[in-house]
Amino acid sequence: MLKAPTVLAGTLAAVLATSAAAEGELNLYSSRHYDTDERLYSDFEDATGITINRIEGKADELIARMSAEGANSPADILLTVDTSRLARAKNAGILQSVDSDLLEARVPGYLQDADNQWFGFSQRARIIFYDKNDVTNPPRTYLDLADSAYQGQICIRSSSNTYNQTLLASIVTHHGAEKALEWADGVVANMARAPQGGDTDQLRGIVSGECEIAVGNSYYFARTIRKNVKGVSDQRDMIGWVFPSQNTVGAHMNLSGAGVAAHAPNRDNAVKFLEYLASDQAQQYFSAGNDEYPSVPGVGLAPSIAALGHFKPDDINLSEVAKNIPEAQKIFNEAGWE
Repeated sequence: MLKAPTVLAGTLAAVLATSAAAEGELNLYSSRHYDTDERLYSDFEDATGITINRIEGKADELIARMSAEGANSPADILLTVDTSRLARAKNAGILQSVDSDLLEARVPGYLQDADNQWFGFSQRARIIFYDKNDVTNPPRTYLDLADSAYQGQICIRSSSNTYNQTLLASIVTHHGAEKALEWADGVVANMARAPQGGDTDQLRGIVSGECEIAVGNSYYFARTIRKNVKGVSDQRDMIGWVFPSQNTVGAHMNLSGAGVAAHAPNRDNAVKFLEYLASDQAQQYFSAGNDEYPSVPGVGLAPSIAALGHFKPDDINLSEVAKNIPEAQKIFNEAGWE
């Protein structure tokens, strides 16, 4: 399923070591809001002598800010969550192409933008959860979620949620717009309640009995294994999970990724930062600190995410999926998915 990386960790460590005298600054615009990322930043600073200046905010706000700043933007890197936002940043013209042999070797091609304007550095599987006490035959594919057998049973987030937008865009890519609309109509008909809250709230919906089936990203559930999450951890044993479409395309993967800003004043330092994010050390932080799957093959998983078991991921090129995100939003609107 996964191949060993073609660039050894020792080689990458040597690359970082040679840049230790470079120093200077790196201006990072980030929409990741995880405390554990602090180690990512401090270790990069220690390895390179480069000081990271951070501006944090919501992804859409940062993209709008970089667009407004134009050629005067101080941004060197945009770090954000999900393919849809990375594609939005590219389409806004605020990223630039990067030519890096190291990134090409470390990050699988299907997790890269076709023009090398963004790279995926961690992944989350979008999977199906269910109440083991009430559901004896859970959906096994994403398309199954539209089956009338599950009418009134499903909790899922709104159509404005970036994870759902990318999931539907992948369905468009695999099956076409007509089938995708049929799916969206079916899921709306099967909803137990109007879309609301985040992925953890969908899990809480199972615990409370509001729904029997929910859709969410793997790391939200893995987090309930690693630490106490109110309203879920103490009832976690009642929740089962399915990695969808294992006999066909595999489970859809959401990305966290980054790209170099179009007008980066510290471009060389920005490329070094991207290359650092592909190192074994940084990849392990993504898994251990935030229960994510590494993008680089061969990197070990944190116990919380390993507990979910092995599965086949969908290796469709996410750059192609990104092209169908506008179509996905039209389909959501047509289906009346709030």
